[in-house]
Amino acid sequence: MNDKNYPNLLCFLEDKTQSMGNSIALGLNTKVGWRELTYKGISILSKNIAGYLIELGLKKGDRVSIISESCVEWAPVLFGSVLAGTTLVPIDIKLTIYEMKSILSNCEPKVLLVSNKFIEYAIKLKEEIKSIEEIIVINETSAHKEFKTIYELESSSRAIWRHRGLNKTGLIIYTSGTTGNPKGVEITYKNMLSQVSGISKCFPMERDEKLLSILPMNHLFELSVGFLTFLNLGVTIYYPQNLKPEHIFYILQEKQISFMVVVPSFLKLIKTEIESDLNKRSELYKLFFKMKYTLAKYIPSYHLRRLLFRNITKKLGGKFKGCISGGAPLDLKVGEFISRIGIHVYQGYGLSEASPVVSMSTKKHNKKGYVGRAIDGVKIRIDKETGELMVQGDNVMKGYYNQPELSAEVVENGWLHTGDIAEIDSEGFLKITGRIKNMIVLSGGKKVFPEEVESVLEKSPMLQEVCVVGGIKKGGQKDGTEYVVAVVVPKQEVREQNGENTEKVVQAEVMKLSQQLATYKRPSKIVVAKNPLPRTATSKIKRKEVKAYIEKM
Repeated sequence: MNDKNYPNLLCFLEDKTQSMGNSIALGLNTKVGWRELTYKGISILSKNIAGYLIELGLKKGDRVSIISESCVEWAPVLFGSVLAGTTLVPIDIKLTIYEMKSILSNCEPKVLLVSNKFIEYAIKLKEEIKSIEEIIVINETSAHKEFKTIYELESSSRAIWRHRGLNKTGLIIYTSGTTGNPKGVEITYKNMLSQVSGISKCFPMERDEKLLSILPMNHLFELSVGFLTFLNLGVTIYYPQNLKPEHIFYILQEKQISFMVVVPSFLKLIKTEIESDLNKRSELYKLFFKMKYTLAKYIPSYHLRRLLFRNITKKLGGKFKGCISGGAPLDLKVGEFISRIGIHVYQGYGLSEASPVVSMSTKKHNKKGYVGRAIDGVKIRIDKETGELMVQGDNVMKGYYNQPELSAEVVENGWLHTGDIAEIDSEGFLKITGRIKNMIVLSGGKKVFPEEVESVLEKSPMLQEVCVVGGIKKGGQKDGTEYVVAVVVPKQEVREQNGENTEKVVQAEVMKLSQQLATYKRPSKIVVAKNPLPRTATSKIKRKEVKAYIEKM
């Protein structure tokens, strides 16, 4: 384990290069085998990228953006941006080009770094956004010969790496994209280093251990935890080619993976796969499994539990011993099941504005139903009047990009308003009990802002009222998780013109407009209401009543 506190990210990279050198840092599974990058390799590529950005004339604080799936080249792009003194803006690859344009128009990057999969997007974006001067491909070869790849760049010996203050913005993470003012969370170098330090202390790891990363790199949870923290711990990080269960299980076995950073839906998938296999077995086998499962409850040693269920843990590679679950609430039954078969489940809580981790459970401090205790360097408290969780520490964001008024509303006197209702017990364990925010959290951890979806649907000339809320799935693998529901009220003339076909016509209109949104943001259910939606005295729609209405349907 590495307990060093680095004064900046430049020292972080330099130390890793010197101490780990030729060790494998990152690996990607491809159709032709494994592509691996050493710590030294990251350093060389990072310096080449940084030197090129400096020669292009980019100044300290200028924005560069990356549009790419998770891959080994993500690391040199991030560190190259740091060395050049620029600010990196990661873009969610699931967004539509309409949403990407909204974000990039807001932050005005000068350079786009893209993978071949998104090069056509990049070309269109460059045509429409004046600030973009150049496109660079991050793969070894470019799908368009006119664009250079990061492997073709050469570092200038004249390049001087740009040290920037800890309070300078290193990343801008956007939490929405289609509204008039996209919210870009400014993450400083201090924020990033505080996360690396705080989370590293939660997980003592051996250098020969291996992590499988399945979360998108543009996600701050993955960047802070699955990438920077485990890179700091000297753990080799592997990326899958796709997220099909059989492919994930193959990598777990092939690379003898010992740890993962996941969202709750993945743990539910493991549980479902095990139960599905169990149902195919004989009644005697099922009885034997039930006996072992009951016995495991009274065995404190996770090592012995894994031996008890070695036929299952062998399928998981034989060395898989733990995972961090975050991004969405974890079903207690799922957590208990995974724990019983000998896999540690560490729950965490956070939000982008906190860089993002606030609390984390550990081997020593793990309490059922709670999301751990505040990590080192973070303070938490509950607002006595509202019950809202407040957070203070070096992890709290600098603010929202170019939105000082909104930033002042969220961070007061150094304390971050999380928008979540919580409880803190006498031992410091944190439990999230509700949300003040309207945000919808999907089963995979993706977050949908109702106002963002509403701003698109409200453009329809057919609709009088629009309200987007989270519905609760009942039954099946996603039982208890949220999904997006759009409740709309058509205008009277639309009803008169279409009569009995009104519902179908309106639903088709909503589906058409929803194409402007990323797939996960599109309403899974469209309710065409006959009566006006309930409103407050100040004419605001009562979301709670709308939600109660759809839950009764």
